[in-house]
Amino acid sequence: MRVVHVVPALFGPDGIVGGAERYAFELARHMATHVPTTLVTFGDRDRDEHDGALDVKVIGNPWYVRGQRTNPFAFRLFAALRSADIVHCHQQHIVVSSAAAVWCRARRRRVFVSELGGGGWDVSAYVSTDGWFHGHLHLSDYSRRICRHEHAASAHVIGGGVDVDKFSPDASVVRDGGAVFVGRILPHKGITDLIRGLPPGMPLTVVGPKPDDDTAATLADLARGKNVSFKHGLDDPGIVMEYRRASCIVLPSVYRTSIGTETAVPELLGQTLLEGMACAAPAICTDVASLPEIVDDGVTGFVVPPNDSVALGERLRMFHLHPELVRSMGKAGRERVLKHFTWSSVVQRCLDVYEGTFRRPQHATRTS
Repeated sequence: MRVVHVVPALFGPDGIVGGAERYAFELARHMATHVPTTLVTFGDRDRDEHDGALDVKVIGNPWYVRGQRTNPFAFRLFAALRSADIVHCHQQHIVVSSAAAVWCRARRRRVFVSELGGGGWDVSAYVSTDGWFHGHLHLSDYSRRICRHEHAASAHVIGGGVDVDKFSPDASVVRDGGAVFVGRILPHKGITDLIRGLPPGMPLTVVGPKPDDDTAATLADLARGKNVSFKHGLDDPGIVMEYRRASCIVLPSVYRTSIGTETAVPELLGQTLLEGMACAAPAICTDVASLPEIVDDGVTGFVVPPNDSVALGERLRMFHLHPELVRSMGKAGRERVLKHFTWSSVVQRCLDVYEGTFRRPQHATRTS
């Protein structure tokens, strides 16, 4: 079985640009230790790279559909798919995935798709392309539900994974009693609620790409007089160190932001919660989207209502004042990751679905 993963976003020499791209890359990288695997993506120039057993093919200078940078296409894609028995697209509602599905169907190849958020202009805006894929591999039960696939035989939950060797605790690193947020600094991430709820004297580190000037100014104003630091451009070792030092990892995402905008799908997984828990940091999240699937409330951390800085502050204070709670919940979080959220388990779920389709006739799989 030869597997080709197709991810639209830019894969550059400095690494993956976001959580969705990281997910696709890590899944492909770990799958390559089991079966021959290639990751096909798009960039500024053609190049072929290798990461361990994984082959990475970058198709350069693509056409960006309607100028959308997350919606690239090039006819050279089809040449990159020729050796594939299985094609796994990451993001359904873009031209490259629809084109790959049609190509695979015409050549009797198996094609699957995972919804990673985002999208662009595509024929799927006018007709359902669900039945073009042999399977929909979701990151969470929430993802399967919002895609209306909960009763579809072709829909499966493969979950999320963590590199538990890279993201691991270190007994020599002293936890400083502070909280850490890691991710893109966007309104729906609930960072304003986090800063408002931060107890006096408790440190907070916000790690992520530098936000736009208005967002930066708003957060700086809220943080005035509090122990809040912002760190931009950290590499993976730097992020791991933040997880190891923190008393908790926090992801307080919301549906309705502090500026009044609505986000229908704020989180499909919650990758940073998994990374922090793998480093034995207990977690705090909101009861939003997929996040309660990650955090076992009262065991590996706490789940609080969204847009509730008071409830958030109460849980933060518990971790700040009770290091024994940090240790016990952090240990439970690491154990939960090892049991449910390793890349090897995600890869095996994918391979089971891939192989299962070979035992069924080659016809379109319709979803409800």
